[in-house]
Amino acid sequence: MARRAGATVQDRIVELIHDRELPPGAPMPTEPQLMDALGASRNSVREAIRALQALGIVEIRHGHGTFVGRASIDVLTPSLTFRVRTDGGIRALRDLVEVRELLETGLIGSVVGTVSDARFAALDALVNGIAHDAGADRAFHALLYEGCGNELVLQLIAVFWDVYHEVGDRLPPPDHQAAQTVANHRRIVDALRARDPEAAREAMRRHFGEVKERIARELS
Repeated sequence: MARRAGATVQDRIVELIHDRELPPGAPMPTEPQLMDALGASRNSVREAIRALQALGIVEIRHGHGTFVGRASIDVLTPSLTFRVRTDGGIRALRDLVEVRELLETGLIGSVVGTVSDARFAALDALVNGIAHDAGADRAFHALLYEGCGNELVLQLIAVFWDVYHEVGDRLPPPDHQAAQTVANHRRIVDALRARDPEAAREAMRRHFGEVKERIARELS
């Protein structure tokens, strides 16, 4: 394998995975094989493998070996949470919410016409559970886009949701009762049932609008 100028051992292991077209779940070359292929020391290979494990690019199964990972982007959750808590606080939280709003408002229109009766029934059940089960909110947003065929979208929404709820305690509680939160989600489902993409986008904007108002009050 040609050595790219300036590439670290970590970079070169990733290149090796791509060059050999190793799919997720495939066994990685052994440590001695990597040392030989890369011309690297044992310590350098071990440090690189540990770093790649933290990124989800490789997976170490104790007693079985090292395998190519799936590199799920949920590994971003701890670093994003840390950034929001330490880098600007509420302002960083505002930025996070704005990105999530852009993503979901842009996507919701494309969901119109793709929701099956079974998925509508599941969304209805989640809306009814939101008032007393915080997990229902997360499941609701994941289920909205389940049929979009874009795994990256689902992972991003999950990461943003998790980070927001890790740091959301920085905000004062909402002024409205739980019934308003339920109503906001109900509007989204109703717009999808009506096959009205603009109404769906407006319902999603209204949903995020309340969170943004709470953030704005905290910043003022």
